[in-house]
Amino acid sequence: MIGGVLFGCINHFLLLGVSLSATTVGLYLTPLCRTAVLLVVMMSVFGISMGILDTGGNVLILALWGDKGAPHMQALHFSFALGAFLAPLLAKLAWGMTAPAQNHTESGFVSLMLNRSSGATSDSLFAVPEDVNLLWTYASIGTYVLVVSVFLFGLFCKKHSKQEKSTASAQEARRAKYHWALLCLLFLFFFFYVGAEVTYGSYVFSFATTHVGMEESEAAGLNSVFWGTFAACRGLAIFFATLLQPGTMIVLCNIGSLVSSFFLVLFDKSPLCLWIATSVYGASMAATFPSGISWIEQYTTLTGKSTAFFVVGAALGEMAIPAVIGILQGHYPDLPVVLYTGLGSAVFTAVLFPVMYKLATLPLGHQPKGRKSEDQRALLSSSELNDCEEENEEEDAEKWNEMDFEVVEMSDPVQGSGRDTSREAPTEPTPEVSDQFLSNAYFSVNSSNSLRNHQDKRD
Repeated sequence: MIGGVLFGCINHFLLLGVSLSATTVGLYLTPLCRTAVLLVVMMSVFGISMGILDTGGNVLILALWGDKGAPHMQALHFSFALGAFLAPLLAKLAWGMTAPAQNHTESGFVSLMLNRSSGATSDSLFAVPEDVNLLWTYASIGTYVLVVSVFLFGLFCKKHSKQEKSTASAQEARRAKYHWALLCLLFLFFFFYVGAEVTYGSYVFSFATTHVGMEESEAAGLNSVFWGTFAACRGLAIFFATLLQPGTMIVLCNIGSLVSSFFLVLFDKSPLCLWIATSVYGASMAATFPSGISWIEQYTTLTGKSTAFFVVGAALGEMAIPAVIGILQGHYPDLPVVLYTGLGSAVFTAVLFPVMYKLATLPLGHQPKGRKSEDQRALLSSSELNDCEEENEEEDAEKWNEMDFEVVEMSDPVQGSGRDTSREAPTEPTPEVSDQFLSNAYFSVNSSNSLRNHQDKRD
């Protein structure tokens, strides 16, 4: 929510750069913390910066490309999925190398140095951990994030705000009739979708070992299959987004999630069904979130606050649903509560999306009788403008005709004071003079000068 407010008043590139810089600080200091309170503070800073980044990435894509940015939105969320898939593997490799190293600390000199080090740093807040490989893991990822933040600061220095302002001004007029109703429904949609996604990804390992009876190695492979297909299909969604509409992709994802979760519940004891349905479920969940953002942008313009609103819904689902399901699964170990959660969320999102689609398209299909469409108003405004111009021309011509006679009447008494009574009657203007006044209706000075010249010649 803080990020949504800040993105409305601060340059997007600058705020993203600052957020990633705070993420870098958190990554560098987390393995150095010596107290639990300090670790909680560092993780809180890390969470705030990542929350701002999560909102800001979506806002930046929408600000740059608007409703044409579906492929770019898919690419953004593909990077999330790829990092979530690769980072644990890299961390596990780093932690795996520390096991042999921890067994070589039996010499008296090394143990003496460790005791001195722990005694010297017992009162300090930061200290180098014994697991140096863990420190290098955090430091390497933090350095990578720092490099990305430098590029964002570089984009801020190049002053690309003109394109953002022009794009935002062009999109300000597009606002759905049920704007806030759509945002609330999208809040619920992402709440259950993200909650089900994180719940299944978090508990599929435990479910496979306790409920199905798989070995730990097989259960770990099942977890990798879920997140691997999730990341792979998000990568493929970049190309699908150039061919399919976001609404079509959401419908396909809902159908895949509904079918796969149904078979998971129906054959919850079958390892083969668990492997196949898990891969389909991960693939079906991949493109829903970015497609939902691209879909609603077609009907109503998203600002930083509105984007933060449904991103908070997704974060609440990610936080609340796994916690509740973990408690329920502990109370009912014989029931596949995790699978029931996936099926229930799939049914809810499949029913909710047609309602959102109806609300989004209702102003276009059911307009009040007294309200004209945009094209009709544009055509009528152009024709009315032409009519007004023709009427103005006719009025101007009539005014100049009246001025013709007035000027003639005013010029005769002044110039004919020394003439005889036979010339005192005002003369009719010649057709040549009237034609000249009609042709020069928009140039008053030229018309009056030409009238005076003709009167002098007649006199």
